[in-house]
Formats: sequence, C-alpha cells, structure tokens
Amino acid sequence: MSELVGIEDRGPIRWLRLNRADKKNAITSPMYRAMTAALDEAEAGTATAAVVIAGQPGVFSAGNDIGEFLGYAQSGALGPAVLSFLKRLVTLEKPLVAAVDGLAIGVGTTLLFHCDLVYASPGSTFRTPFLDLGLVPEAGSSLIAPRLMGHQRAFEMLCLGASFTAEKALAAGLVNEIVPADRLEARVGEVAARLASRPPDALKAARRLVRGDAAAILAQMDKEADEFSRRLVSAEAREAFAAFLEKRPADFAKLHG
Repeated sequence: MSELVGIEDRGPIRWLRLNRADKKNAITSPMYRAMTAALDEAEAGTATAAVVIAGQPGVFSAGNDIGEFLGYAQSGALGPAVLSFLKRLVTLEKPLVAAVDGLAIGVGTTLLFHCDLVYASPGSTFRTPFLDLGLVPEAGSSLIAPRLMGHQRAFEMLCLGASFTAEKALAAGLVNEIVPADRLEARVGEVAARLASRPPDALKAARRLVRGDAAAILAQMDKEADEFSRRLVSAEAREAFAAFLEKRPADFAKLHG
C-alpha cells in the first residue's frame, strides 16, 4: 500500500491517515487504491468494527492531485482509482467517521457525505470548486448534499463554490460537532470506540436503514462521472485549466460572446 496513506489498527478501529502534508494531502491514484484496499480488508474481517479517515494537522485534503487532474482533462475521464474508491465508500457496511482539521477541498469535502459522523476543528474550511474548473459535482454529492442540507445550501456549496466554515458546515448538517484541534482525534476515537461497542449485526442493519438505497447513489455517481468526463474536454474546462496554469482569472464570457 502507498506510504502516503497511513493505516493503523487501534483495537477494533481502523485509522486511515492521508500522509502527504507537503502537497496538502492532495490525493493521487496510488493513494486512492491504498484506501480502497484498506476498506476492503476492514470490511472482509471481523476485527474491524469502524473506520476513521483523518488527515494531518491543519489539512484534511486539498482534493485530487492537480497533476493527475490535468491528465484527466487530456484523457477526458476520471481515473478508475478515483471512482472505485468513491463507490467503495457507498458500499461499505461498517461505520465511517471523519476527523477534519483544516482544508477540505473538492473530494476532501464530497467524501464526507459518505461518512456517518464528521468531527471538525474550528479552523476547518469546506469547499467544492468544481464550477471554477468548468466541471460538475462528483462522488454522489449532487444527490446527497440536497438531501442533507437542503437545495439552497447544497447549491451554494456545489454550484456557487462558496467556502463553508466549520460553524456553517455544522449548521448545514455536514459536521456533527466542532472540537478543538488538540482534542479532535481523541474525540473521534471515543466516538469510534462507542460504535465498536454496539452489537455489530444490529449496527449494520440500522446503518443500512438510515443510509437508504445505495443503488440510487451509485446510479447518480455514474451520471455525474459521465457528465464530468464530457465537461473535462469542454472549452470551459480548457479555459479554466489554462487560467489556473497561467495564474489568471478564467474568462468564460469570451467563449460564449
């Protein structure tokens, strides 16, 4: 597994930690594959009762690795490792808890929609800048976010690209609790241990009922991926990526003038 993803089993709790702080925990294909394999292993055995996803102090994840993202733009499709990981989040039957400290950008935010519990430090920031890049939301967020936070807040996050503070994410229902950074992982460990003490079969059944139909989320994820691929090779995306590389504002008006 990738050294950029730390895997630690603390009793019945499996911790997955993004270990690429020098790149703000931007996620690469090997990292996605490592996390998918770790989730597969956790699901297959009885030793793991719950899974925690965490980052580094001050940064949860800046989203997809920009180098790979530019490659997706050339190929016109998301890498298979990305979609496999996102679908594994949907099909996972064991509880998933997130510890967010700092930046949670792009998939760093949308993966949280698949977590059962999310705890964040006061300085955390949540943002999904898909439209900035001429793209569309992914990870099933276009279905889950409106259900969770209502149409207006979901539209503000996914389409306007607004940054959500920890307090705003709490009010929107994305975050369960704001915890001081120096207490965050201890708090998450306490909650995960409480989940691990639940009767496992009853917990699995209750979680399935609460989460609803996984097939609908997977179907929406496929729709998003198809549109995402079309957008990747659009003139708008080309302008957005060129503006990013040239460190200038994108000018979408010139494309439709």
